[in-house]
Amino acid sequence: MGGPLRILHVVANMNRGGAETLLMNLYRHIDRSKIQFDFLTCKEGVFDEEIRSLGGNIHRIPHITDVGHSKYLHALDQFFHMHAYYKVVHSHMDKMSGFVLRAAKRANIPVRIAHSHNTRSEGGIAARLYKWYAGTLVRSAATHNVACSSEAASWMFPGREKSTLILQNGIACEQFAFSADIRTKMREELGIPDDCLVIGHVGRFNLQKNHAQLISIFHKLQQKKQSSLLLLVGDGPLRSEIEQKVNELGITAKVKFLGVRSDISSLLQAFDVFVFPSHHEGLPVTLVEAQAAGLPCIISDHITSEVDMGIHLVKFFSLKNEASAVEGVLEAAKQPSRMIPAGILAIKGYDIQQTALRAADYYLSHYEVRHEDINRVYAHV
Repeated sequence: MGGPLRILHVVANMNRGGAETLLMNLYRHIDRSKIQFDFLTCKEGVFDEEIRSLGGNIHRIPHITDVGHSKYLHALDQFFHMHAYYKVVHSHMDKMSGFVLRAAKRANIPVRIAHSHNTRSEGGIAARLYKWYAGTLVRSAATHNVACSSEAASWMFPGREKSTLILQNGIACEQFAFSADIRTKMREELGIPDDCLVIGHVGRFNLQKNHAQLISIFHKLQQKKQSSLLLLVGDGPLRSEIEQKVNELGITAKVKFLGVRSDISSLLQAFDVFVFPSHHEGLPVTLVEAQAAGLPCIISDHITSEVDMGIHLVKFFSLKNEASAVEGVLEAAKQPSRMIPAGILAIKGYDIQQTALRAADYYLSHYEVRHEDINRVYAHV
């Protein structure tokens, strides 16, 4: 009878980012007897071993920063020419998807999906102009558009929002439900006293996540609540710069850099308040996870209001008013309970079981699985 339809997902690498976390959540919960995921990446990632254990294949081409524009485009063309047996390509490269899907189109791959996970491009002026140019190719190269939020759809697919599928960043809700036992265990492991106010953040150390202002907010909080601690989960190019800023402010003993972790659901239990001052976001998975854990979230007003699950856990603040963020943290710390209404995230559409079913229906409805195509794929893997 043949095998499942294989979807080729295109990402820079499979590390613990928002889009990558969503992909892995989908992969773990999708019906793999009908659909399998393969990946085209540029670098090794922490999820690679799990991907292979689930039956996925990982292909590599050089990263554009390593080989330059022309050689990167040539690598894309060459890859799709040699792997034209894929019938569905799903690109998660935001505006850089223009280059990816143009190469897939040249190889006559019939279903080419562009997925928007953000509301702005990263980098300096030159980098953003380059990505803008790549983005101009999306309209003609993509056959279908997907986004994590309405704002992400408007940014990447202006004028085509109505035809864009909004695929919620679903999570395994039960894994994040508040547990007093896990909270006690994690705080003991981290050496955190019971009376300590723990501010938490999960995110890559880059300009988008705005760690510099997070440190500034925490420094102001320290002046009002000395028995407070900041836990930073993640890694990235700006980590050493942020460590230096922490040292200069004299709060090294009050800030813990935990690095990349695989136990986010447990760490969230140890937090008291989640602070997220990003300059821009599509719809951050980590904020959905935090609310699933009943965690109050003080977040930048640059983040879409769609992330608020309507359970009185999210409070927005202006990046121009750090004092309001500090007051928000102190007020949120008074929250009496971490319990949230049963099934609320599923009602809002953020349960991964629902997301996986919706994604599967989307893939299968846009490409009829034919046995000869399946056999062609398996002949090459």
